Amino acid sequence: MHDQGQPHGPLAGFTVGVTAARRADELGALLQRRGAAVVHAPALRIVPLADDAELLAATKQLIDHTPDVVVATTAIGFRGWVEAADGWGLGEQLLGRLGGAELLARGPKVKGAIRAAGLNEEWSPASESMAEVLDRLLDEGVAGRRIALQLHGEPLPGFVEALRAGGADVVLVPVYRWMPPEDIAPLDRLLDATVARALDAVTFTSAPAAASLLNRADSRGLLPDLLGALGHGVLAACVGPVTAVPLQAVGVTTVQPERFRLGPLVQLLGTELPARARTFPAAGRRVEIRGHAVLVDDELRPVPPAGMALLRALSERPGWVVSRSDLLRVLPGAGKDEHAVETAMARLRNALGTPKLIQTVVKRGYRLALDPAADAKYADAQS
Repeated sequence: MHDQGQPHGPLAGFTVGVTAARRADELGALLQRRGAAVVHAPALRIVPLADDAELLAATKQLIDHTPDVVVATTAIGFRGWVEAADGWGLGEQLLGRLGGAELLARGPKVKGAIRAAGLNEEWSPASESMAEVLDRLLDEGVAGRRIALQLHGEPLPGFVEALRAGGADVVLVPVYRWMPPEDIAPLDRLLDATVARALDAVTFTSAPAAASLLNRADSRGLLPDLLGALGHGVLAACVGPVTAVPLQAVGVTTVQPERFRLGPLVQLLGTELPARARTFPAAGRRVEIRGHAVLVDDELRPVPPAGMALLRALSERPGWVVSRSDLLRVLPGAGKDEHAVETAMARLRNALGTPKLIQTVVKRGYRLALDPAADAKYADAQS
């Protein structure tokens, strides 16, 4: 499961938030397999529209005016559409119209749903990318063609606009819709953890999920804090550019894999998060500070939050003495007693398993025991 020669996995010691509603279990499993701790809070729920007037109207419109092309985007959506039409007594008529159209399937799961309905797709992109579907349609020419697009809950920025600009008559088929989650508590916990920088990254797999998190933060008066955390300390990782739009609109920098899929998203985190971790040589060891753990010569050492707060404060000025009063200020819930620093420091040293990594400087405070060459380098950088 893990990289060979790396016993702990590339994401060990990091905590990643998952906002997905669909395929959340799959994404969580991929992250955990690489060692991450996962906080899951669906930012949305999917509501089927079997009794929805919009879907009924679109279905009747297509039965009355046969489409030239039908683009099926998700298996669950395509099945839901056919089932809804059956419920209205329009199932056979709809299948007849779909059978007479050029049927494009976004990916293999949709192909399966199309064939289960007794139909055959004309074409499906190898990449499962809507961009490739759009390219094919525009290459064929869309002027005067009637194109039905089965929406999959998420807006498709640019897709409909490009077809209409090319002269197509686009009929939107909304099969299900994103709504806020019924239980908002998990989303609030994820929001609080992000603001507190207890997460190292938050993943987004749909634009509505990103918008939902921003809206919830705004309604709680936490939007500036959330934007501050996502700007410094918590990585916003999006499955693709469409998903990133709501975040980029409020100035959040995001990372995205080259291939817009869950696997590449997780692989991207596996390189991005370790690359952002602070690493230095101390007491003859290689030390890497991760979210809730420290790698000491590739041995993963979990560290409690108070210890991580102290270690981060020391690592921000590597090799320099940090006073007990300065350390007290970063200690969560410590009050005014500097003895709390000594207690937390003792626990930190114990957790690291190498007490000599942190030196006590009598009457002054504590410092990281940087190796001499590194000590000189950091001293030069600070001078």
